[in-house]
Amino acid sequence: MPPSLPATINIREPRWDQSTFQGRAKHFFMVTDPRNLLLSGTTLEEARRVVEEYRAGTVPPGLTEDQLWRAKYIYDSAFHPDTGEKMLLVGRMSAQVPMNMTITGCMLTFYRTTPAVLFWQWVNQSFNAIVNYTNRSGDAPITPTQLGTAYVSATTGAVVTALGLKSLTKHLPAIIGRYVPFAAVAAANCINIPLMRQRELKLGIPVTDENGNRLGESTAAAQKAIFQVVVSRIGMAAPAMAIPPVIMNALEKRAFLKRYPYLNAPLQVGLVGLCLVFATPLCCALFPQKSSMPVSRLEPEVQARIREKDPQLETIYFNKGL
Repeated sequence: MPPSLPATINIREPRWDQSTFQGRAKHFFMVTDPRNLLLSGTTLEEARRVVEEYRAGTVPPGLTEDQLWRAKYIYDSAFHPDTGEKMLLVGRMSAQVPMNMTITGCMLTFYRTTPAVLFWQWVNQSFNAIVNYTNRSGDAPITPTQLGTAYVSATTGAVVTALGLKSLTKHLPAIIGRYVPFAAVAAANCINIPLMRQRELKLGIPVTDENGNRLGESTAAAQKAIFQVVVSRIGMAAPAMAIPPVIMNALEKRAFLKRYPYLNAPLQVGLVGLCLVFATPLCCALFPQKSSMPVSRLEPEVQARIREKDPQLETIYFNKGL
């Protein structure tokens, strides 16, 4: 009979060293694996049971270390790290590649007419709103009014940017026009994410010590978290929206695509998907999920509360969200 698994493995943290980019990349390749979307409710609940029992100090008989880590990553892919609630299916990070490859591929294919630009920017911002809400940091609820304001503002920002740039690039080479969707997405991310997480900017996000003990809430930490997420999201979109236009622009000049124009959209979606398979986990890994900052950079009142609890503490930690 194999020896029982020790109850000392820290599954609250990722399996790989998160202080290195390589370790974070391995972690996010697991978290963003699209195959996690195909797991049944029973499998998810079983993973939750294994994880919660292990965290409580109970080791299920016969459980191996690999099985434990597999359960942890299944749990992480479907349940919010702060609230523990099951996340919306299309808002999970494992849905990023299949959803974004379809939406981005269509944005890059159907960019020539105003109705098409309006429709696909609206679809993209609707999806982004779901992702931002699902992966918000902290355990503070967001009100329907805040949700609606962020959604309308980001959609308006994306559409205005796309239509404005579209009119400016009419007389420029066709390849320039293909980059209009990327500019619109980048602008929308700068609007959508801060607005969707505005409650965090007003009230702060939970900050902890190295051991996970909650010390309070900080708006300074929220600002840093949101900035990191915006940078990651724009970086995530960049390869998928920058590389396929160059390839498609070259292919459209050849006889093959002129003979089979209906292959344009599937080719575009496929190229975007190939880019996103790598860009999504690698850009999520740009910053540690458990981000940190010096206590001295927090708001004075938060610093004072932390100094009362632990005068020697120099660094606090927080979940930056995704």
